Amino acid sequence: MTALARARTLAETGWQGLRYRADAIAGVVLWALVLSFLAGAAVTSPDHFAVGLVVGSVYALAALGLTLIYGVLRFANFAHGDLMMLGAYVAYFALTGAVLGTRRDVQLPRALDSLPGATERLGDLTFGYGLPLATAVAAVALALLCIGLDRAVYRPLRRRRAGVVIFAVASLGLAIGLRSLMLMLWGPNPRLYVEGVFPAHRFPFGVLLKSDQVFTFAVAVALAGLVYLLLFRTRLGKAMRALADNPDLARVSGIDTERIVVWTWVVAGALIAVAGVLLALQAQLNPQLGFVILLPVFAGAILGGIGHPLGALVGALVVAVAQESSVGWEFFGRQLDPTYKPGVAFVILIAILLLRPRGLMGART
Repeated sequence: MTALARARTLAETGWQGLRYRADAIAGVVLWALVLSFLAGAAVTSPDHFAVGLVVGSVYALAALGLTLIYGVLRFANFAHGDLMMLGAYVAYFALTGAVLGTRRDVQLPRALDSLPGATERLGDLTFGYGLPLATAVAAVALALLCIGLDRAVYRPLRRRRAGVVIFAVASLGLAIGLRSLMLMLWGPNPRLYVEGVFPAHRFPFGVLLKSDQVFTFAVAVALAGLVYLLLFRTRLGKAMRALADNPDLARVSGIDTERIVVWTWVVAGALIAVAGVLLALQAQLNPQLGFVILLPVFAGAILGGIGHPLGALVGALVVAVAQESSVGWEFFGRQLDPTYKPGVAFVILIAILLLRPRGLMGART
């Protein structure tokens, strides 16, 4: 090796060392900012903080499904939000049997709400056991739909070794198609699982939450824990992580990659459906809500480190708390209008991409 080559090698090594140190410092600073923000939000606005945790738990389920798809299949699924809303509408259809008619809704003669006691309230919750049953139906339906879409659209693209841009455009086309399907079947008007106004309960620190919100948070945390056990305590989860780390090595090791892809869509589809139902339970059924929810979900996944399941959970919670807390922020003496809450997720997304694209957990984008 010549003196010039040695000098070049030393310069490259020194530059890489500086980059690693700068990245480590950026990670520490980012974690400090996130923890300081969460602590400040919890102290100054505990009500918004609590609501942010509830909304963030729904975002977390959606971001978890998104990061599973990205980790295994290596593309950003822009149809994710619309699949969430489709799952919510499938649950609505299973519960009520209603679709849009020419002048009024067409009702199926039999639906889950016709079962004895299916609509009677479970304790302080606003719904009966019919909605959880409808959610299970939606989870199965979305899992099968995701497998079908993969076989019809994404698998042919994988075999042709299409680039990420082609996958992104294909998923965007599917998003538009799914949104149009929901508009045709259920119309543009918002719908609710349960009609009526229900009171909230007071919790410590002056926090007001409805029973449905507590239920949503508990279900989301439980499902996230089950997904964690699946990924890190089962052979299927180890195979999924191996395929995400190195697809070629996974194939050489004897892993049936197509079977793992199918199971990835099954898990992601079920998470998408449950997240959609929980989101609609907190807000309402609206075909446009899937597009609105897509940006916060992506922001949470990227903040946590896209491809990292635990990072998706943390990032989604941070984004949701930031959105809900922004209602109390003041700019030039005026409070921020609640309609600008989605813009908070956009600001977070841009900041993370500029400061540390790898996110909190260090996953590469």
